[in-house]
Amino acid sequence: MFQIDFASRVPIYEQLCTNIIKLASAGVFKSGDKLPPVRILASQLGINPNTVAKAYRELESQGYIFSTVGRGSFLTDKLTENCAQKMLAIENFREAAKNACLFGVSKEEMTEILENTFKGGKDFD
Repeated sequence: MFQIDFASRVPIYEQLCTNIIKLASAGVFKSGDKLPPVRILASQLGINPNTVAKAYRELESQGYIFSTVGRGSFLTDKLTENCAQKMLAIENFREAAKNACLFGVSKEEMTEILENTFKGGKDFD
């Protein structure tokens, strides 16, 4: 169900957050559904329980899940399909912008691409 790429430069907790959001947007998880317990999920994925706990804390701080002591973590209704897809799009955009900066794309070039995209024009080459 969850896919972790151990060779990726993206931290494992971020990958886990993204996995949960993707599963929610695909309808696998729905509002009110209980997420797997931290220790069980960590064992299944072969990762440290602290990593899973960090992902859950991150999602909770963003309001996508809530936790209750002794009962577990549950999805909120904030994680609707549109919201989840928007969050993923923003995350992907940030990652692409970081990569563009690393490879020397200037702010002006990125701004031009954005303006052309919003105008419905062709991308900047």
